Amino acid sequence: MSESADRGPVDGIPVDPIALDPIPVDPIPVDPNPAGEATELRRLHPATPVLNGWKYFALVVAIVGQEAVRDLDFRLFGIQMVAAVVLGVVLGSFSWWFTKYRIEGEELRIESGFLFRRSRRIRIDRLQAVDIVRPVMARLLGVAELRLEMAGGGKTEAPLAYLTEPGAQKLRAELLARAAGLAADTPEAPERQLVAVPPGVLLASTVVSAPFLTAALGFVVVAATTTVVREMVGLAFLIPWALGGLGVVWRQFVSEFGFTVSESPDGLRIRKGLLDTWAQTVPPGRVQGVEIEQQLLWRPKGWVKLSVDVAGYGGKGNQEGQTASTLLPVAPWPVARALLERVLPGVDVDGVERVLAPRRARWLRPIGWRYLRHGADDRVFVTDTGWLTRRTAVVPHGKMQSVRITQGPLQRRLDLATVHLDTPVGPVNAVALHRSSQVARELAEAQAERSRQARRAAGPERWMQAQLPRE
Repeated sequence: MSESADRGPVDGIPVDPIALDPIPVDPIPVDPNPAGEATELRRLHPATPVLNGWKYFALVVAIVGQEAVRDLDFRLFGIQMVAAVVLGVVLGSFSWWFTKYRIEGEELRIESGFLFRRSRRIRIDRLQAVDIVRPVMARLLGVAELRLEMAGGGKTEAPLAYLTEPGAQKLRAELLARAAGLAADTPEAPERQLVAVPPGVLLASTVVSAPFLTAALGFVVVAATTTVVREMVGLAFLIPWALGGLGVVWRQFVSEFGFTVSESPDGLRIRKGLLDTWAQTVPPGRVQGVEIEQQLLWRPKGWVKLSVDVAGYGGKGNQEGQTASTLLPVAPWPVARALLERVLPGVDVDGVERVLAPRRARWLRPIGWRYLRHGADDRVFVTDTGWLTRRTAVVPHGKMQSVRITQGPLQRRLDLATVHLDTPVGPVNAVALHRSSQVARELAEAQAERSRQARRAAGPERWMQAQLPRE
């Protein structure tokens, strides 16, 4: 990953747009009183009961529909389905009627619940990301879901489902403006596209990815074994394997289709999705760490994947959380590096000098010990791991939450230890494996000091206030 960034398209992905100057924008007056006045209470879109009613519908079907199906009483089953639809819409309507939201000063307040009342208050200046999600049914009805990602959240905090598409975009712009310390009626900032991933590149990278190749290899092995032993029972395993391999391609292609990254004054904007569309906005400075991943069969093309730690996304622990943490699903390294420089300004990953693990680490990593490296400069801490799949973790000093040293029984015998840099839960795992005990202690102390210095120099939570002259 040390090639120079060439001009012109690389595998159909333009490089030049990333090298442009920052977006020219007119000076925006920073609101001296970002708290402002409270807005009126607002309700969600009237179509919300229809879109949310399926949850109650599925519950009724699961409880009372099984007996009718077992008895083959389709008339009773039809009556139960109609009753479930009506019940689902009624319960959804109750939920919609009692759900209201408003902005009160520096907080977004959401009231919900018709049996058990719940009031949630969300600090706007701590927003980690604001997403607009449009499932297929929501797209047909012209509505969208607004998701607010907060630090430390294991799931989306207070999703507003559903709003009109213009209403969701307007509310997102208002929240981002208030989070930046601007006036609430500040219009949405302009944007410029940096990267667009062609569908052909996305599909090719998925086909040669490790999960798909593993499923394909299993399919071939089972098919060959079934043919040799002439046992038809092996065919029962072929269908799940085939569906698993196709599922990998389908999920990756559908979720990342049309992937684009744009930059604007209010942060990075990511758009993707073929059926369910997703529009993410990550405000400046909210990226806690970056992982650069390069699989074995991606190396001839120089492809890499960029994933980020954004507090709130990683805690989901499911496919949705992994998808939301993707900054770039696939791109040549020159393109990915140029984008990385926009996410972490002033950081040159290739320029960070690395230190190899000591030779005795080969007793714990016989093959991969040569690829265990770590390094740091005045901005970031970097670790390299992996033989088949190479992973580089990049963590800004100011985003590190803690540093710790671990040492297992075999490491103690070899006088080795491992240094962990903790960040919010997510794909980035900055670990300096199998350092000598003395180096590990020195590294942990030095990194703690770097983190303290970086936090002292950090700007305010409201990033536009950094432009205000100090009195």
